[in-house]
Amino acid sequence: MLVRINTCLGCRALDGLMMIDTRILTVLLCALVMVFVTGCNMPSAHFSGLPATAITVDGSDFDVRVNANQAEAIRTNMEYAPRFGPIRDRAARAMAQVSGCEVTHVAGDQALAVGKLDCG
Repeated sequence: MLVRINTCLGCRALDGLMMIDTRILTVLLCALVMVFVTGCNMPSAHFSGLPATAITVDGSDFDVRVNANQAEAIRTNMEYAPRFGPIRDRAARAMAQVSGCEVTHVAGDQALAVGKLDCG
């Protein structure tokens, strides 16, 4: 006795399932990328809602926001493998130029730096 198995029907169902999963995965991946890209230049909670001043210091572009005795500098340009030391110094100069105050301390990383201001 020969049993004929209709493999095409099974393949179509499996292909349809795989296609649905691939479409969902693609949509989720695109949404995830948009969330990360949107967050790249967003201020932290302490500085949200404040206007940013765009400034360039020695080839590094920053968006600087000032709130009372603190300033935040977000680096907005691409740089190959930047170290925080030189970026910290440039961010401090950008914060000083925008705020008109002396920057006494800077903490953060290559993308975002927060400085303490002495405006006295």
